[in-house]
Amino acid sequence: MPFIPHSDTDREAMLEAIGVRSIEELFKDVPEGARFPQMNLPPAFSEMEVRWELESLAEANFTAADGPCFLGAGAYRHFVPAVVDAVLRRGEFYTTYTPYQPEISQGTLQAIFEYQTMICELTGMEVSNASHYDGATATAEAVITAINVHRLRRRKVVLSPSVHPEYRTVVRTYTQGMGLTVVGDNGSAGLTDLLDKETACLIVQYPDFLGRFEDLTPLAEAAHEAGALFVVVADPIALGLLKPPGAFGTDIVVGEGQGMGAGLNFGGPYLGFFATRMKYVRKMAGRLVGQTVDAEGKRGFVLTLSTREQHIRRERATSNICTNQGLVALAAAVYLAALGKCGMRQVAELCYHKAHYAADQIDGLAGYTVLRDKLFFKEFVVRCPRPVQEINDLLLDEWGIIGGYDLGRDYPALKDHMLLCVTEMNTQEEIDLLVEALKEIAG
Repeated sequence: MPFIPHSDTDREAMLEAIGVRSIEELFKDVPEGARFPQMNLPPAFSEMEVRWELESLAEANFTAADGPCFLGAGAYRHFVPAVVDAVLRRGEFYTTYTPYQPEISQGTLQAIFEYQTMICELTGMEVSNASHYDGATATAEAVITAINVHRLRRRKVVLSPSVHPEYRTVVRTYTQGMGLTVVGDNGSAGLTDLLDKETACLIVQYPDFLGRFEDLTPLAEAAHEAGALFVVVADPIALGLLKPPGAFGTDIVVGEGQGMGAGLNFGGPYLGFFATRMKYVRKMAGRLVGQTVDAEGKRGFVLTLSTREQHIRRERATSNICTNQGLVALAAAVYLAALGKCGMRQVAELCYHKAHYAADQIDGLAGYTVLRDKLFFKEFVVRCPRPVQEINDLLLDEWGIIGGYDLGRDYPALKDHMLLCVTEMNTQEEIDLLVEALKEIAG
């Protein structure tokens, strides 16, 4: 929108309305010395000069596109087909927000419906919303859903220590003041030992934060035996290859959808997907788009369920979340549609095999040990001969390689352990360069 400055008449009317006679009187409580401080700004630049300045500053950054990147830990560098941005940048999608009027929002509503459908296919669940801010807030919303399913009578949450550390922090922050007891993430006891009749839900990650995966059926059965919901935080790329969480008897599947067409984007915006069973649909936060027919019998789309306080009475809302990541959900929908079932499996297989090639090469180096207590997907843990921060600094300074995640930051028992990530974007030459660099660093 164009900026239209206020006229003198406008200013006088506003000052009169708030009961002051002048702008100076309005700001009289601000110390005089702070009202017009000396800014010491350089002379004004032209647009061209500003562009040069910003480009030179940007060149100082080293991004995941500037060299081999083996850092994952929740944000992943996956290939984004050109068709994703081509669709996102269409004015019809780029400028839309909330599709309140279905008669003029059919394109947006259909895109959301297709997104929901593909998320359900991917996770093996019955219904999906659209959508949450990121994987962490989707996980926190799963806790609130579980509490509401049990009508607030159960207020204990069992949270696996192998769930992303930041997700666990967000769960605690998001639900503070609700009188919940969150246990399990200190790793002092087995998850199933913590289940009881006070437990609302058990939350695990698949693959977990350390990249490992296993059959979740025993955990799901244990949760259900205790009357609790079973919640899985899933990597959607892994679901192109691995057994979907719904097949384990999962009640709610959440996760980060950034890898599906969004790119790294300097940390956001990201996409929290949320899928559940039909019987819990009215306890689910967010929007739900449904398919129907109009008065002429033609297919149409509407907001079937909107359990946000923006749409219904506050006391009946399942959440006060006020924005969905519509554009990022559209990116995920385009990504999933472009790749299809075979494409998703191919991406997952490339991640799996490249990660195992890298792990085998690193495991053969003196001083390094790959932890292989469980199967892993695209991330794996390496015990290092030196502090991880030192290794990462050398990798970046000497070889231009972005190294792995320092697990000692979140897991004291894993001091000097690195979490490495390999995706379809890493070539064999990049992996071999990493192996050679790690070998020299150890020597």
